Amino acid sequence: MIVAAVPVKDLETAKQRLVRLLTPGERSELARAMLRDVLRALKAARLDRVWVVTREMAVAMIAHPLGAQPLAEEDNRGHTAAVARAQTAATQLGASVFITVPGDVPCVTAEEIRALADAAGAARAAVFAPSRSGLGTNGVALKPPDAMRLRFGEPSFENHLAAARALGLAPCTLTLPGLALDIDAPDDIAALLDRSAATETRRVLSGWRLPERLAAAGAVRSG
Repeated sequence: MIVAAVPVKDLETAKQRLVRLLTPGERSELARAMLRDVLRALKAARLDRVWVVTREMAVAMIAHPLGAQPLAEEDNRGHTAAVARAQTAATQLGASVFITVPGDVPCVTAEEIRALADAAGAARAAVFAPSRSGLGTNGVALKPPDAMRLRFGEPSFENHLAAARALGLAPCTLTLPGLALDIDAPDDIAALLDRSAATETRRVLSGWRLPERLAAAGAVRSG
């Protein structure tokens, strides 16, 4: 059994690093569009179960139509605690492989999700996909789900590799371009708009006529 978990915070106060670029309503709409794109990719990957780890009813309402189930947490304790909650639940469920990706990687594909799952084929495996910067960890696959503790926040990627080796695991690294692009800053939005991926997130952003605002924020598009 392969289980995936997506930690999701409060959608209404999402993406604080984009305050100078987007209005509160736009940031909320962006967070919802990105989550739907991620859940669509996970659904298309045909995993056994997909959870959104959240305390928000609004997130559950987005998740259900896209084949995901809410895994409730009482408090918003952050990404690391949410993933640990899901690891425990996956272990209790008897899952063989645990995958986690964030809810702000709208260009992730089903093929990339399956690549994570397939790479966790060893008896004990730890698979990591870095963020675009190479500092963060945007994708993890563990076999079994409790193979190691995960701690997020830059420079989590190198920290995860070191922690895996300390436990006697041989970490596998996958470079997955769609999964690598998490939307946190104006430069990330510029990078997404330069891609041709037909995502809901890109359609939403394209409708806001952002070039002038991106230029004002110092974000440079390649096109």
